[in-house]
Amino acid sequence: MKMKNLLLLFLLTALMGSCKKDDGTPDEVIIVPPRSLSEVADEDDAEIKAYLETHFYNYEEFDSPPAGFDFKIKFDTIAGDNADKTPIMDMPILKSETITVSSSDFGRDDDEVVDHILYYLIVRQRDDAEVVNGPTIGDYAVVRFEGSLLNGTVFDASTHVEARFNLSRVVRGFGNAIEYLKPGIGPFENGDGTVRFDDYGIGAVFMPSGLGYFSNTQSIIPAYTPLVFKVDLLSFEPDTDFDDDGIPSILEDLNGDGNLNNDNTDQDTEVTVFIPNYIDVDDDADGIPTREEIDIDELGNVTFRDTDGDGIQDHLDNDN
Repeated sequence: MKMKNLLLLFLLTALMGSCKKDDGTPDEVIIVPPRSLSEVADEDDAEIKAYLETHFYNYEEFDSPPAGFDFKIKFDTIAGDNADKTPIMDMPILKSETITVSSSDFGRDDDEVVDHILYYLIVRQRDDAEVVNGPTIGDYAVVRFEGSLLNGTVFDASTHVEARFNLSRVVRGFGNAIEYLKPGIGPFENGDGTVRFDDYGIGAVFMPSGLGYFSNTQSIIPAYTPLVFKVDLLSFEPDTDFDDDGIPSILEDLNGDGNLNNDNTDQDTEVTVFIPNYIDVDDDADGIPTREEIDIDELGNVTFRDTDGDGIQDHLDNDN
């Protein structure tokens, strides 16, 4: 024990010595406080708007596809030979959605609730009256994507290989934006072991950091950084049940805020792991699986029981 204490004292002394300047005075330790959600949201929105006003996408190629066109979105600055291009901000197909974000979603305790604007661009959409809706944040989606910073630096991509995502396990802005795309037709066998999809939705999303990683640094993504994603929606699985508890995951958005990750009925019983309902097979931690506390007919329709008539469904009520 004495040897352990001596080693600890030696390490502390060495550390203090390493913090000395050449003149013998200690360096000043600067602690940068975390930035507020509201402050960053305003700055991010201004930065995204500036980008949309000074950049264009290859809309002429999408309007009149040349031979061999790969149907990929390309962004460029409006300058020089491109000075007469229409900025993204002025394109009628640019839309936006306001999404409310709580600072508690990022582990903050300052009780901020801030509106964030998500901008999305749909450059190609399947014209099929039978396909009305795209996926929800409660579904699996098969996509190709490319993620980048506003300066064009690519941090992740799956542009040639399909990726299957749980849309509630990706950054929130990505999952929310894909809801506006319609899937393609397919898959069709290419004869070489690969498959293809036709007429899939193609779009892009521009999101503030509050709908991305916010204060968390990820690989080459600095904290408080807006993100851009180009997305091809190939297909999706309607009414996905991520935890196979019999309830389509989208129905486990109890507060209806479009975020499945903050709905956790039994959080008071969870000490080390936070498991939201959509990936929890026993939502109320009463020892009875959720699947055994609901009724499912032959068509897959779910009926929720309330055995004790207290207004709380059995699978959410640990004292029914």
